[in-house]
Amino acid sequence: MSTLHSTSNQGFSTSSIRSASATSWLREPLLHFVLLGALLFGLDHLLLEPESDGHLIVVGPEVDAEAVATFERIRGRKPNVEELNALHRIWLDNEVLYREGLAMQVDKGDPAIRERVIFKALSVIDANVKLPPIDEAELKKWFEARHSKYDEPARYDFQEAAISGDHSEAAVRDFVKALNNGTPGDAQAGLRVFKDRPIANLVQAYGDDFPKQLEAATVGQWQPIQTRDGWRAIHVDAVKAPVAADFDKLRPVIYQDWKDATASEQRSAAVAEWARKYRIEYPAVAP
Repeated sequence: MSTLHSTSNQGFSTSSIRSASATSWLREPLLHFVLLGALLFGLDHLLLEPESDGHLIVVGPEVDAEAVATFERIRGRKPNVEELNALHRIWLDNEVLYREGLAMQVDKGDPAIRERVIFKALSVIDANVKLPPIDEAELKKWFEARHSKYDEPARYDFQEAAISGDHSEAAVRDFVKALNNGTPGDAQAGLRVFKDRPIANLVQAYGDDFPKQLEAATVGQWQPIQTRDGWRAIHVDAVKAPVAADFDKLRPVIYQDWKDATASEQRSAAVAEWARKYRIEYPAVAP
């Protein structure tokens, strides 16, 4: 028998960090990533030829297939229904912007360069974005409605003994008992060390229930914890309490966020108004 050896001290993998970011971008106003959609899908080679009916937009199976393939290539998994619908909306908003750009003849000098036409059409919308005045009380009210976005979440320092072989509950409990009694770990077990992990990161890596079990765990002891992928041997080193955001300290950031969100809402509304000119069809798109 040999002591546990450390195999990593960097926390979660790059793939888990990308997964966490996937969840966050879906919550942002759609127009924040309209242009990202053009890059994401490689739309120059993806888009269908324009329909003979200029007011019909067909989100066909080619769009669906490319959305799924691109998401899987970037995230390492297939999109869920919410994510796929968001990707469809990105594509659809870009299509509306492109068609309206052609109608306004902003394609002059940029033949067949789709992203530039979309950018120019969005620039026309941006020219009409006018932020309303906002006083301190209104800004505070806006902040309070989004308080959790600015709060510093609870953070956890912990270790995981990544044992090989049997991962049953009984085997992990026996392994944890041996560790707490001072018995060296399995020679093939690796010690993974995590520092300052927020709850969102934990959920992505271990599942929704893991943070609750970590919070209830005894600091300084090994214990068996059930995760999304089975039982794990976990040692909680420290728990750092959450810190509520201070409006006065963060006011410049909050005000900038309000400006960005308000402008984005106006852009989204303008594109939605343009989209009312079109009939949208989804033939043979996978659920």
